[in-house]
Amino acid sequence: MPMLTRRAFLSAAGSAALAAPAILRAQSGGFTAFPFSLGVAAGDPSPDGFVIWTRLAPDPLEAHGGMAMAPVAVTWELATDEAMRTIVRKGEEKARAELAHSVHVELAGLEPDRPYWYRFRSGGQKSVIGRARTLPAAGSSPRALRFGVAGCQHYEDGFYTAFRHLADEDLAFVFHYGDYIYEGWAKGIETAHSGEIVTPVRRHVGQTCFDLADYRRRYAQYKADPDLQRAHALQTWFATFDDHEVRDNWAGDHDPTDTPPELFRTRRAAAFQAWYEHMPVRRSLFPRGAAIDAYRNARYGDLVSFDFLDTRQYRSGYQCGDDFAPPCAKLDDPSATMISAGEEAWLVRNLTRPQARWSCVAQQVMMMALDRRTDPGPSPILNMDSWAGYEAPRRRLLSRMRGLDNVVVLTGDEHQNFAGLLVDRDRPVAVEFVASSISSGGDGSDKRRGSDVILRNNPELKFINDQRGYHVCEVTPDAWRSDVMVLDRVSTPGAPIRRRATLTVPHGRPDLAVA
Repeated sequence: MPMLTRRAFLSAAGSAALAAPAILRAQSGGFTAFPFSLGVAAGDPSPDGFVIWTRLAPDPLEAHGGMAMAPVAVTWELATDEAMRTIVRKGEEKARAELAHSVHVELAGLEPDRPYWYRFRSGGQKSVIGRARTLPAAGSSPRALRFGVAGCQHYEDGFYTAFRHLADEDLAFVFHYGDYIYEGWAKGIETAHSGEIVTPVRRHVGQTCFDLADYRRRYAQYKADPDLQRAHALQTWFATFDDHEVRDNWAGDHDPTDTPPELFRTRRAAAFQAWYEHMPVRRSLFPRGAAIDAYRNARYGDLVSFDFLDTRQYRSGYQCGDDFAPPCAKLDDPSATMISAGEEAWLVRNLTRPQARWSCVAQQVMMMALDRRTDPGPSPILNMDSWAGYEAPRRRLLSRMRGLDNVVVLTGDEHQNFAGLLVDRDRPVAVEFVASSISSGGDGSDKRRGSDVILRNNPELKFINDQRGYHVCEVTPDAWRSDVMVLDRVSTPGAPIRRRATLTVPHGRPDLAVA
């Protein structure tokens, strides 16, 4: 299967536009500064198209991004070559104040399984040139797929060096599992898992996000990062959200501080609008107040079928709290929900009808119910913010995976790398890979204190690591291989990337080899 080249994308505005996007100045066209300071992005690929995105923001941290409250014309071009000589599509969109002057262009009718290049223009200024790729045709039989998995990018915890490395990987796309922003105010000095005292590497601007202006400003601060911009410009993303895009550990209409549901929904509506404004997603994900139809699927020919879940909007309230805790009496509540009834029926239908050689469930929180004790104790400790806190729907879903022998679950949220087996009534039914964070949790180490105890207490768990980075998955008809890519530090920029482990699943057998 032809893959993307590793050549750097071209910058029509000059290389400095990516290195220091908020500093470049342009006096023509009515802009007082470079309007494409937040870069470009592409996402939600299909065999015949994808979405291309940008947002006009000459002064991204100021009110309205430094834009007047009026629509502005933005033209776009799509080419089959990176020098933008062969233009195959072009058009004009209005960047509107109601959506923070963001632009989403849904492209269709393109050739399958090939790269395209795109850029935007407004007020006499040109964006950098981005690159996107379509998926193979629905009836095709690709020999291999290579894609990335990343997320959890706390701005204050470290630099986005991992994104710079991810940008240069030869990938069909990137699955981002969420926690694109963190909603809290600026951190103070904290104690890390290692016991060391750590100081934030960078600082959030503004207080905790509650209204639309707060969330827009937070996204602008994150998206101004040059390494994140590079990863967006060079890779095509499937973006989902987890909790920090709204509020830490939210579940349905509930947050951990017992905010009245009707008030929490106003905050969630603001957060969802800002998420949509800043993500390269399709119009079908346009928020309806405090709701988004976020779960969706995609197919990579007949090789892999992907189901992207939403594990936040339709959760019931926490059964045993939202932290690490021993099981309580309500843990097995049969009425508890992790996903909606409609989403569950949709997922089961997709898993149980033959669509592709592999079925991938791409979602946010760990499905393995690990005992998290790191010291002797009378009772297991579970992460109640994961599927382990919703045992009835977890068991129900695992029972539907029984006998399929082709399911791989991709997860984030934990700020660690995990790999293990998903077990239904003492029988492995699937494999789960949990990708560590881009920066959340700081530098980390090979293993946290107590990791060996967790491995001993959980025979289904085969691998654990506490370093920052991402996963690269390479899938063939016969095997699924995930490379765990890690950095030794994120507290300073420029760390090299290396492969910490290779995790392999043979087709037709829920088993896992670690090398």
